[in-house]
Formats: sequence, C-alpha cells, structure tokens
Amino acid sequence: MMLVIDKPAGLPVHRGPAAKGRIIPVLTDHLDALRFGLPRRPEAAHRLDKDTSGCLVLGRHPRAMAQLNQLFRDGRIGKTYWAVVEGEPAEDEGLIDLPLGKRSPERGWWMKPDPDGLPSQTRYRVLGRGRFNDMATAWLALEPLTGRTHQLRVHCASSFGPIHGDEIYGTAPRDTGPGLHLHAQSVSIPLNPKREPVNVTAPPPPHMHAALAACGWPGGDKLS
Repeated sequence: MMLVIDKPAGLPVHRGPAAKGRIIPVLTDHLDALRFGLPRRPEAAHRLDKDTSGCLVLGRHPRAMAQLNQLFRDGRIGKTYWAVVEGEPAEDEGLIDLPLGKRSPERGWWMKPDPDGLPSQTRYRVLGRGRFNDMATAWLALEPLTGRTHQLRVHCASSFGPIHGDEIYGTAPRDTGPGLHLHAQSVSIPLNPKREPVNVTAPPPPHMHAALAACGWPGGDKLS
C-alpha cells in the first residue's frame, strides 16, 4: 500500500513555480523506478519542503492514496521532526500556539505570525543543548499538530531562534549556507486498525551531524 522513503535535503517533491524555466531534479522524476511491479508509480501522500530531509510517505495506488490522505486529514499519522535551533528555549518542553498568515500576496509560501491567521500548533521537546559555531544551540523534537506552510520554521524562529541554516527566516546565506537543519525523523502510520501502527525512522543527514553532536546527539560518537 505504501512506501516510506528518506528524501534528501535539497530535492523538491514536485516541479513547482521555483523550477519554472530551469532544469533541476525533482522527486517526481524518479517515481517510476519505485513501482516494484505495480502498473502505476507511487505518489507523495503529504509535503516536505525542498530543504527538509527525512521520512516521506508515498501511496502505491489510488486506494492507498485515499486511505493515507484520510489519515493525514484526520491527524492520525504521527510525525516527529528533529531541528537544531540557534537559541536557548526557556522550557524543556511545551506547546507553541501561534497563528500564521501569508507574509505577502506575491510570496504566498512565505509565512509570518498573524493573530488573524490560521490556527497553528507545534509541540516541542528539548533533546539536548550545547554551543555550535560560538552560538547557543538546542536540539529539538518537533511534533506539528497542524500542517501550515513553513510552520516549524516560523514557530522556531518566533519562539526560540531560527533553525540553523534557514535562509528565509534566519540569517543563513543563500546557496552557500550549511543547509537547513530540519529533518523528518519519524512517522507512525495506523494502516490497519487491528494492528500496531507502522513506525519508520530516518537517520539525520550528514550536514546535521556536527550541530547535533554539539548538542549531545550520541550518533556523533561514531564520527570520530
């Protein structure tokens, strides 16, 4: 019924307006290779930003897509992201409840905190703290309870500090920055009501290893 792939950072899922007139690789260019005997290629059942890595759920046929789409709409699929933020959260866990709206009509995918915007909620938990590039940093587990565009990026930037490597809501330079330190680390999918959910995890990408290790990620021990 489904595949869960580890999408690389920097790979767009679809060929959107940003790719117009440019030849850049996108995930949909490669989906035919993931048929594994079925007549149709799989399709993405949800979104991940181009610069976000990690777990992406694909439906393998129309019936599967219908079921997965309903599970996402009902909020029954659990998603946990890892992020490294440039800042020091005052609390070790909590709920960010911050409505979001479009920053401008011309850039509809740029968002901002807006009391008249759409309700947006994110649970967070601090997994580690440290210093990286002479900055206080924190390693967070983020659970989006709503699915707004750039929700995690704006919530972090407004509540603690920008996600490391964020060139839109932070200060990272375009094209030469360290890469966005935001990773879809795990998904939990209750495909069958009579069985345990399918749980899938993806290891963090190499560009996040050093910052995570500075915050106490035990995987950093394997780098030496």
